[in-house]
Amino acid sequence: MTNGYPERDRPQIDAGRLWGGGFATAVVAGLLTEVGILIARGLLHLAIFAPEGDGLWGDANTTTYAVGAGVIALAATGLLHFLLATTPSATVFFGWIMALLTVVAVVIPLNVIGTRTELIATIVLNLLVGLVVTSLLISTAAGARARMRHQYRQPSYDTRQW
Repeated sequence: MTNGYPERDRPQIDAGRLWGGGFATAVVAGLLTEVGILIARGLLHLAIFAPEGDGLWGDANTTTYAVGAGVIALAATGLLHFLLATTPSATVFFGWIMALLTVVAVVIPLNVIGTRTELIATIVLNLLVGLVVTSLLISTAAGARARMRHQYRQPSYDTRQW
């Protein structure tokens, strides 16, 4: 018996599945950022994250922003892993922390000088990335925990030998 739980009932997380989902979330966050910037620059003709003369792909800031979104998703995976190992109702706390960090990411562009449409595009992109990362990681955590629970579950069928 450890921490008040019998050994087989102790909360566990499949770290491989959690981090696999975290890396997949990082890829989604990076690609979502790139797609959002392409839509803003290509379809809406907004000079978001680069001067207008830099074309559809923008400049190094575009790539840096996308890589940054992926790194933030990996940092969020680390936070989630820590919370799952140490905190009751870990995904609830994680959801609140991520919601507040998303609000920060939405408010920060308000200090940046730019046109109103560029500002709105940046806010929408940050909000979308925050929501996607949060929902994907909460879903990943549920899958990583469920897998470990099934290993200890008794079979639902009759196992008696006749």
